[in-house]
Amino acid sequence: MRRSPAAGPTLRAPIEVGAPIGVADRRLFGSFVEHLGRAVYGGIHDPGHPHTDATGMRTDVIDLVRELGVTLVRYPGGNFVSGYDWRDGIGPRSQRPRRLDLAWKSIETNEFGTDEFIAWCRAAGVEPMLALNLGLGDVRSALRLLEYANHPGGTSLSDERAANGTAQPHDVRLWCLGNELDGPWQLGHKSAEQYAHVAANAAAAMRMFDPALELVAVGSSNADMPSYGAWEETVLDRTIELVDYISCHIYFYESDDLGEFLRSADRLDAFLEGVDAVIRRVRDRHPSARDVRISLDEWNVWNFRAYDDIKDARDFEHAPRLLEQEYTVADAVVVGSLLQSILAHCDIVAIAAIAQLVNVIGPIRAEPDGTAWRQTIFYPFASAARSAGHTVHSTKTTGAAEVVATVTASADRATARVHLTNRSTTSPAVVEVDLSSLAPTGVVHAELLWDPDPHAANVATDRERVRPRTPATVLDDGRLRLTLPPISWAGIELSCSADG
Repeated sequence: MRRSPAAGPTLRAPIEVGAPIGVADRRLFGSFVEHLGRAVYGGIHDPGHPHTDATGMRTDVIDLVRELGVTLVRYPGGNFVSGYDWRDGIGPRSQRPRRLDLAWKSIETNEFGTDEFIAWCRAAGVEPMLALNLGLGDVRSALRLLEYANHPGGTSLSDERAANGTAQPHDVRLWCLGNELDGPWQLGHKSAEQYAHVAANAAAAMRMFDPALELVAVGSSNADMPSYGAWEETVLDRTIELVDYISCHIYFYESDDLGEFLRSADRLDAFLEGVDAVIRRVRDRHPSARDVRISLDEWNVWNFRAYDDIKDARDFEHAPRLLEQEYTVADAVVVGSLLQSILAHCDIVAIAAIAQLVNVIGPIRAEPDGTAWRQTIFYPFASAARSAGHTVHSTKTTGAAEVVATVTASADRATARVHLTNRSTTSPAVVEVDLSSLAPTGVVHAELLWDPDPHAANVATDRERVRPRTPATVLDDGRLRLTLPPISWAGIELSCSADG
């Protein structure tokens, strides 16, 4: 049984607010739904459930997605997409084929496909981000999906979409040119040169259909890939004039060192800055008017090694229980700090998607015999998502290096938000944030995610074991003061004088 460390000395953390870094694009608060485990079937789509509407959508899940503040969702993968034929998931459901999904060793019924996903996005109020199969698929199939989704009518494919129930085009603007093709685990794995060739051809053809599409080239699957950096450079050398974003993926997990785990955001900082350095280097060689930025379209806490131990022994089955991680308080504190890292890099990161949304390593859990509920990581995400559209300011912390602060202000400067992490495993931290430059007038809302047991979790038998607490805060002469317990995360909203 893991025990909490003994209490340490109190830390002091004076924090100053500096110049603006940039504006937090609302797309920084995206998520991801893949045909994996119970993410789709039993997650967002569950016909016959008491909380399901006539189309098969789980309305209790949609309610939580809205509360979470998710702004876009990437679909249908992920590893799944590299073996997926989008045509299997359209038309009358009774006629759709059952297929083997080799990526996750599952049976895919195809009862949920492109049209259902777009309808779900509309119902949930999120922007769709569609991934194309450039693994075992090809450019022609990608173009046909684009025509099916976005052409108004008068062609075989657009008329087929109308016959399938959607007369108006889906008008998907954001497209991923494949998924993790640098990884040898990926169906259709390619070298950087091979992928760059395919991606450039796909991007050029898609821009012939619509020059205003937003395209995401595949970057590194994680920061430990042997090709990291060189892959991005090769791909961008071929595509810098054709794409808008380069993707990158990264996951973190707690091993034997809780303190190291709590510093995960340091690794994310270095990863993002490394990708940006490659973008700038390629741009120097290929002067371009296109502002290529980062799409961090998979990130989260995930103990993926637990899955590696069982995947080869599994039989093929439909919607198996896979990767249903139960998130702890420590996990949530790390997720909160990762969100702070994303906000602090809003000048180079335009898109981010927590992976995934429901059941599969997601902030939401849903069971067939009950309602959906919030995992611990739900709370920092929902709090940080309220900074969408805000200007992010730099901060300087003197004293306790364990305390990380992020400050944002709304465009009208009527609202400020402060996000705080105490990464110490033993010491509380007395924090004082000098917000005088933003002219704060009062604390509107404050929440603290903490528990005496840093490994407490919200589980099926105790779904509200962990909930945000209300910390004691003092606002005096423009300075916000509060005490953060060890291993905690806080989000504070303040009203401000726009004339200040």
